[in-house]
Amino acid sequence: MGLFSALFGKKEKSVSYTTRQGKAVRTDAAFDAWTSGDLNKMLKAAHTETNPIDRHFLLQSIVDATYKQRKTEKYRKLCIEYSEQHLQEFPTIAPALKNDMGGSLPRITTFQNYAIVLTEDGKFEKAISICNKAIEYGLHDNTKSGYEGRIERIKKKAAKQNA
Repeated sequence: MGLFSALFGKKEKSVSYTTRQGKAVRTDAAFDAWTSGDLNKMLKAAHTETNPIDRHFLLQSIVDATYKQRKTEKYRKLCIEYSEQHLQEFPTIAPALKNDMGGSLPRITTFQNYAIVLTEDGKFEKAISICNKAIEYGLHDNTKSGYEGRIERIKKKAAKQNA
């Protein structure tokens, strides 16, 4: 128990900071949610105003968590919803993220996860467009052939399904 709470009988609220774009900033509900790994906490914080870096990591964490559970319809729908939202906001997120990461974008798993879900759903053209968007940002999916190879695999699946 701290001195303040001992004297006044009140709980002390801890304040934490992180570095964003070279400045120390107070963490917020979005930061706390994505760093917690708790999907419910992340979903509750999804409407929190925050900086673009924490916004990115919150949305990507939601997509990652729901992607892992995509066999369950509820989570598949959430994965699609938050993938769409993340990619819609990405043009405004990308410059700050790139700056914060020393000039290059980190691996953005939302593009890969969303392309897989779309392919599983037979939405091949949309999956290919997501891969092309990732290529435009200079992203790589950490596979040997990258997004270019992913596009070729999607095209093969589409051809097989349409044969």
